[in-house]
Amino acid sequence: MNLLAIETSTEACSVALVHGEEVIARSELAPRRHAELVLPMADALLAEAGVGRHALDAIAVGRGPGAFTGVRLGVALAQGMALALDVPVVPVSSLAALALEAPREDAAILAVIDARMGEVYAACYRRGDDGTLQPLDTERVCAPEALVLPAAEAWQVVGSGWAAYAEILRERLGVEPLAADGACYPQARHVAELAVREFRAGRALPPEQALPVYLRDKVALTLVERGKA
Repeated sequence: MNLLAIETSTEACSVALVHGEEVIARSELAPRRHAELVLPMADALLAEAGVGRHALDAIAVGRGPGAFTGVRLGVALAQGMALALDVPVVPVSSLAALALEAPREDAAILAVIDARMGEVYAACYRRGDDGTLQPLDTERVCAPEALVLPAAEAWQVVGSGWAAYAEILRERLGVEPLAADGACYPQARHVAELAVREFRAGRALPPEQALPVYLRDKVALTLVERGKA
């Protein structure tokens, strides 16, 4: 199969192409430059693989949560490309894609993205024996000190939430994580990995049904909240 994946929900802008059994990807840490980078990245991957756009079977996208503008951009691009090519969209959780950055298979995974405004986007996972990613709870947005975690003997943490709130999250875990990396971001290659499973399971969607997930409606502090009133 041929599947193009887009992930723009955080500071990282990435695109991946599944071509048969091969996956190739481009990624760049480029805040506020996603709109100018993502389509050229996609064109470069298609050219490298010798795949025309009309040979694509589906478009996959990291549907959030994450930065409001980035999530909206990624989903809009996926919808537009899918409509033009008459193919379905496979939306994938950006937190689930982030969880696949975790290096170990013997510990639960806390995927946590800095949501700004004193909050984090978070979800917990474990890798199954068959390599699938199994959710241990639901995605949510909350203050890091209010994060309630499922029981697990060992943890690993990935995502910018760790960089911003490591000490608080360490207290919530109750143990020292076996691995922790605050410089990880959701990547299109992992969106693609998850999307292939979804596509083969028949869970691709018509473009108009592929919707972003923000987890919260409020996207900025007021002047009073920022202490500038």
